[in-house]
Amino acid sequence: MDCEEFRAFGHQLIDWIADYRRECAEGARAVMAPVAPGDVRGRLPAEPPPDAQPLEDVLADLSNIILPGCTHWQDPRFFAYFPSNSSLAAVLGDLASTGLAQLGLNWQASPALTELEDLTTDWLRQMMGLSRHWSGAIQDTASTATLVALLCARERATNFAAARGGLQGCAEPLTVYMSSQSHSSVEKAALLAGFGRENLRVIPVDDAFRMQPQALHETIEADLRRGLRPCAIVATVGSTAVTAIDPLAPIAAMAGAHGVWLHVDAALAGAAMILPECRALWEGVEGADSLVVNAHKWLGASFDCSLYYVRDPQHLIRVMSTSPSYLRTAADETVRNLRDWGIPLGRRFRALKLWFLIREQGVNGLQTRLRRDLAHARWLAEHIDAAAHWRRLAPVPLQTVCVRHEPPGLDGDALDRHTLAWARRINESGQAYLTPAMLDGRWMVRVSFGVETTEHRHVEALWALMQSAAAAD
Repeated sequence: MDCEEFRAFGHQLIDWIADYRRECAEGARAVMAPVAPGDVRGRLPAEPPPDAQPLEDVLADLSNIILPGCTHWQDPRFFAYFPSNSSLAAVLGDLASTGLAQLGLNWQASPALTELEDLTTDWLRQMMGLSRHWSGAIQDTASTATLVALLCARERATNFAAARGGLQGCAEPLTVYMSSQSHSSVEKAALLAGFGRENLRVIPVDDAFRMQPQALHETIEADLRRGLRPCAIVATVGSTAVTAIDPLAPIAAMAGAHGVWLHVDAALAGAAMILPECRALWEGVEGADSLVVNAHKWLGASFDCSLYYVRDPQHLIRVMSTSPSYLRTAADETVRNLRDWGIPLGRRFRALKLWFLIREQGVNGLQTRLRRDLAHARWLAEHIDAAAHWRRLAPVPLQTVCVRHEPPGLDGDALDRHTLAWARRINESGQAYLTPAMLDGRWMVRVSFGVETTEHRHVEALWALMQSAAAAD
């Protein structure tokens, strides 16, 4: 393909994407992909084509085979999982990133990549009201950021044991603390970082599903008496299931008193901190050592774009640094080499999509949209609270409402079957998409707001659909 062929087909592809997004906004398709396992692959050749094929045929297969197998995350009736917005401005930024084809091995390999990432992470720092003590870099996901945080915690607690015998050379086993509402990636990161499941402590939560500081204190003290070494605490601001907010101030004070690394998982909720009225939710965050915010969730940057912030970048660089001879340059002493800020050696030009997004919408535009989503959640919560046999199961500090329909005489396994049945009826109808989840051992349904095109009429329609689906049993 030469540049002129690219230009011609590129126009067709942009038109195709624009048409698809318009169809999403109009609710033209079933939200959840109506396919069975193997349907998509079964319609495609099992062997690669021996000869070149017309790109018109590729576009036709994109429409006729690939698209029917997609769940439509940008549909205004998508209320599942969490928002994973891909603002059209961010789509263009991602296209520019791919078209420029930059590879950030070091500053010299792409000065613009490095310096724009430095700028955009600092822009978001300012937007969230964080102090100048924080420095950030873009990772792929919060899972990677959490792993990096626990590696940094491990190396600080062991005085950089990785350069010697690693964890096998440590006299005291290291312990990690998380709540029962922490994301599954925390446990995975702790295992990958070598702590071992036996040294992972799950701290109980209160009635609002927040980590209990007193229980954390007692667990740390018990480990100290046993000759163990507390290493890291992972606190959550906006947990996956119920958007619970751990009390950061007492947790940070405890971490500081014991010299324990505090990592804050604000993957979803970090976006809310661009609203000054929400910042009280993470009071105490300045006492943390590291923090992750997923700009590719509620904020609107296309996946993947997780911003990882640290208060001591020199420690991060020492843990992550690699300096092969072919990457050394005369500028190394005066510039930031982002290969030393995470696990991968190279990186894409991810900052472009965030830069496009912030410039196209402005801080005020982003704030307006997030306030709209908070209002949607409050509206639904109020109607659930007022309705007979419906129960809201958790506070609604952000944009997620956790709900269960509880008809008289139904409990236990029968109530679980009822919950899963009405959620399935909604999803299979194609009129909306919700995700059930377990809470305190029983099934409930999460309603997560945040799609750019969701309007109040969609929320009203969802509530009517929920009531009719629950009454169908």
